[in-house]
Amino acid sequence: MRREHCSPRPGWERIVAEQGMCFGTPARDSAGADRSYWDESVHYVFDMDEVLSLEASVEVLHSMCLDAVEHVVLAERYRDFGLPEWTWEHIEKSWRRSDPHLYGRFDLRYDGRRPPVLLEYNADTPTSLLEAAILQWHWKTDVFPADDQWNSLHERLVARWGEIRDRLPGKETHFTWSSADASGEDNVTLGYIQECAAEAGLHTVGLSIEDIGFDRDLGCFVDLEEAPIASLFKLYPWEWILDDDFGRHALDLLPSTMWVEPLWKTLLSNKAILAVLWEMYPGHPNLLPAYLDSPHELTEYVRKPKLGREGANISVVGAGQDMETGGVYGEEGYVYQLLDPLPKFDDMRPALGAWIVGDESAGLGIRETSGLITDDGAAFVPHRIPL
Repeated sequence: MRREHCSPRPGWERIVAEQGMCFGTPARDSAGADRSYWDESVHYVFDMDEVLSLEASVEVLHSMCLDAVEHVVLAERYRDFGLPEWTWEHIEKSWRRSDPHLYGRFDLRYDGRRPPVLLEYNADTPTSLLEAAILQWHWKTDVFPADDQWNSLHERLVARWGEIRDRLPGKETHFTWSSADASGEDNVTLGYIQECAAEAGLHTVGLSIEDIGFDRDLGCFVDLEEAPIASLFKLYPWEWILDDDFGRHALDLLPSTMWVEPLWKTLLSNKAILAVLWEMYPGHPNLLPAYLDSPHELTEYVRKPKLGREGANISVVGAGQDMETGGVYGEEGYVYQLLDPLPKFDDMRPALGAWIVGDESAGLGIRETSGLITDDGAAFVPHRIPL
């Protein structure tokens, strides 16, 4: 694994815009100056053996996570996840029904010298998907046509929708995001996922979650045309849905109204799963020590809110690098994970986002930042595999 520089393609801004990248919140470089979010002036190079090893590790982690869900459901450990009691029975039923799941992204620390370790699992509403599936593939094809890339995301997403299609009720599947996202990232990601579903033969309808209504007479959700909603893909976190009356309707209507990602993903999208994994697999080479609500024996650690996002409300303690970020999370409790700083390449720290689609490893996206925390100031950079 190494970091290399190369000249951006002439007109790259127009190219990525035509491929769907219509948002561009500036990232930051090591000096704190603005940097393009999509940055093809640098990229990472991997040997095929590295990628095959990473791919195997991701599928091991995925299998361990499913085992962890089974453990939490059997032991009824929902309180450790800060989930309201009225949801517990619904989560168990969702898991027992095997409500279908689409995708997820494991965020890993990896330096090319020792096994990757799991930092967290974005199992419910992962983004940076268009960049990983489409933008970096076209970049590789244009700039390094003889090389390969760890990237079967598009094909696997289409195939997975084909597998899910017959399990979803209704003739149409609605695709929803929050219009409160001013950056446009969620809308772009949602649009791409909807295109994959349409390619797999689903009849799709897009609308913001704020435009979903509830018809009390019919006892169902309806869209702007007042048509009943039978199945719904959401790019909106379950914990937000469960935080208001809307969520009670959503759970009461399961499984006649089916949601993707499924309700049982509330357990995997919660950082409490990191502590559960360490309890179940202590010393595993792909895990870091992690604990609920106190650091236990750890003297250097990262404190993460169980439901935190984009690097918010994180505290780093130890190694002379104490720091804390702001935000609105933390009332739900914290997880304490061993501090294992991301490696440095040219003063930048890459976090590997390894994708799973269905139950198979599907690709890689890399975001890098100069700091210890991968936040909303991180840039996305492509990768390649020389052949």
